[in-house]
Amino acid sequence: MPSTSTRLRFLASTGRWLGDLLVRIGRLARGTQAPYQAAVFRIGLAGSVLLFLLREWPHRRTLYGDRSPLSWDLAHTLTRLEGTFTVLNWYGGRLWFEVVYTLAIAAAVAVLVGWRTRTASVVFMLGMLSLENRNTLLGDGGDNLIRIMVIYLVFTRCAEVWSLDARRAARGPADQQDRTGVILWSVTGPLLAWGFGAPTGGWSLVLWTLWAGHALWYAANRWFPRHEARAVLDDCASMLHNCAMLVIAAQVCLVYASAGWYKIQGLRWQDGSALHYVMHLDHFTPWPWLSGALVGHSLLLLVLGYLTVMVQVAFPFTLGARRVKNVLLVVMVMEHLGIAVLLGIPFFSLVMIACDAVFLPTAFLVALGGHCTGLTSRLRTRRTGRARPVEPAVGVAAGG
Repeated sequence: MPSTSTRLRFLASTGRWLGDLLVRIGRLARGTQAPYQAAVFRIGLAGSVLLFLLREWPHRRTLYGDRSPLSWDLAHTLTRLEGTFTVLNWYGGRLWFEVVYTLAIAAAVAVLVGWRTRTASVVFMLGMLSLENRNTLLGDGGDNLIRIMVIYLVFTRCAEVWSLDARRAARGPADQQDRTGVILWSVTGPLLAWGFGAPTGGWSLVLWTLWAGHALWYAANRWFPRHEARAVLDDCASMLHNCAMLVIAAQVCLVYASAGWYKIQGLRWQDGSALHYVMHLDHFTPWPWLSGALVGHSLLLLVLGYLTVMVQVAFPFTLGARRVKNVLLVVMVMEHLGIAVLLGIPFFSLVMIACDAVFLPTAFLVALGGHCTGLTSRLRTRRTGRARPVEPAVGVAAGG
């Protein structure tokens, strides 16, 4: 049997471990963690989706609108069978589709620049889910990832830095009247009532809860700015943000781990010839001359194939080692850029790079933000001929 001193040392080490665990859990409710990573994730995701929507503008009606091979009745039946959600089922006319598509673009721009991000992120989520779920037969891995990430984005405080909301908050106390926020809230209420009616469950309950939560947040800021209830709401929002960022990181690790382990089971990945066959697929050769040049280097393709599998499998296990994790992040970003160029899948690669940004070190992002701010200031100085004060990049978003 262990001696008394051994038992005491075990109890002491266990107590320290539990204490550290409680401290880490307590951080989830005290302050917003990883605000710069959330901002980069917001900018990258919104920018990728915006580019996708603009590129598909000439083909929007064929893909998701009234000219789609999947008619409105069939799409309505498919969404009911799959249990998915789209506001395009509310009305089948072209006008309603054009409104939804245009609002999705506007919401992407608003999220990108961080304007009224609380409201814009919800509209952004509804627009993308509605378009993606209108014709799920067109989707691929990138579309699935977008559908997941736009939902997570709603629960983050992604506009505390590098946003118009942060700039507005840094200039002084938030406007108590907040007429813009009231107008947005007043417009979205009737739209929800038209589309959903009473909150009976599912997406209806989620959206009505978000709508009521915005009203509660406005009331606390308007009439109880120094009350304890206001502090409780702020702590709840911070905890929700921290949990959402944790879920995003877990989702990215799951994507890489599942992709890597599935590749290991494939014979073509085991013998290193998978990339060789991919380079011969007509649908994934936007630059035939470049693909042909790589096909001629079998050893290079073999090394790239094995490196891809090793990086994807190893990445979730390197999160505790910062230096190794940062090196793998660089490798994965280069891998996604290669996929975008060689295989012609740019939007999937951009979304994955935006998701990888949640693992970037804070010091690097702060330095990058300072460099961009200084560059913008120098450009303004050259244009106007006189220096202008640099506005702070950090602030608490007032939302909307």
